[in-house]
Amino acid sequence: MTELFLIVLVAFAAYSLFSKAIDRSLLTLPILFTGLGLALSAPLQNALPGDVIHEGKKGLAEVTLILVLFSDASHVRFRKLVMDWQYPTRMLVIGLPLTIALGTAVAFWLNPTSGLAVALLTAAVLTPTDAALGQSVVNSPDVPDRLAQTINIESGLNDGLVLPFVLTGAILASAVGGEANTDGLALEALIEVILGPLAGIAVGWTAAKMMDWAQNRDVMLEAAGAIVFLVTAFAAYLLAVAIHGNGFIAAFVAGMVFGNSYRHNIHFISEFMEGAGQLLTMAAFLVFGAFLLPDGLAHAGMSTVILALLFLTVVRVVPIFLSLSGSGLATREKLFLGWFGPRGLASILFTLLMMDQFDIPNEEELLACVTLTVGLSILLHGLTSTPLATRIGRMGGKTDQ
Repeated sequence: MTELFLIVLVAFAAYSLFSKAIDRSLLTLPILFTGLGLALSAPLQNALPGDVIHEGKKGLAEVTLILVLFSDASHVRFRKLVMDWQYPTRMLVIGLPLTIALGTAVAFWLNPTSGLAVALLTAAVLTPTDAALGQSVVNSPDVPDRLAQTINIESGLNDGLVLPFVLTGAILASAVGGEANTDGLALEALIEVILGPLAGIAVGWTAAKMMDWAQNRDVMLEAAGAIVFLVTAFAAYLLAVAIHGNGFIAAFVAGMVFGNSYRHNIHFISEFMEGAGQLLTMAAFLVFGAFLLPDGLAHAGMSTVILALLFLTVVRVVPIFLSLSGSGLATREKLFLGWFGPRGLASILFTLLMMDQFDIPNEEELLACVTLTVGLSILLHGLTSTPLATRIGRMGGKTDQ
């Protein structure tokens, strides 16, 4: 056990020491640490109890997702969003339902014996995009602001908007075995989507004003900003959960409100995410590679591979392209936004939560489909992020026209 942890710590240190050189290559943090996790899978699974693994992988994914959502949202500026609001709105209001509909049809076509409800659940958990996997594109200086902001906002809000579809699919799939109660489903989903943003607004605005007050009176140490960031992100999530709202939407909205309400420099958020936040991201993808991907690969068949590839290509790109018709974006920009919809922590977390809450038929196949899709997304989106970001910058200019 000691040797395993030493190997992991050395890997964390090595990545940090060569991070600038790695950024210039085709390799990404998710690729490297998913690969390391896969290599260490057998010894780690033998060394840790099953219940520790189960709770640990879910908890780590949750914590990482909350911090990434809040951090990314804090850099969204309302004044820029007002100018380019139509792109993320089209993708969320038109593209998201089309993606779920097409995904459900594809999943049912490839595996009709699992039923329409499981097909809907599969499509729903594979629709939200991942903020952590999209960071390299969002933060690239080559990507025009309007595209980076659109990717950022979509990845922050789509996990909450897809929640009603996830719940519907899980409950209907569970109902096949007579275990589920569908009473109040629509109301529950609506409450989560409404109360989540309200919690985020309240916590984000309050934290920003309290920090402004402390900064104006010079009573707060500069290093304490990172602590306030952590407290605000988790407080938004917990308040939303306490009032039956969606905690992940709350974390994202709190980040947007905080970033736009705070009157001083928010460099402490970026500094934290480049240090401790990056450590969490490393650990999250290492855990994915060690404890989730092996099970997915073990249960994967040809239909699973085909489904994963279709979800990363046709099922994602076609609805997004159609939703952006008439938006004024060039064809290359529509394809760019369609392609950069990586699947990651949100899909894994939704699957684990639904499997905990409901008795879903063919759970192993569902988990295999999700983990294989995420694994391929880590590889394919990781390898294409730098060259495509450079290409879109060269063709469209580094700044908005």
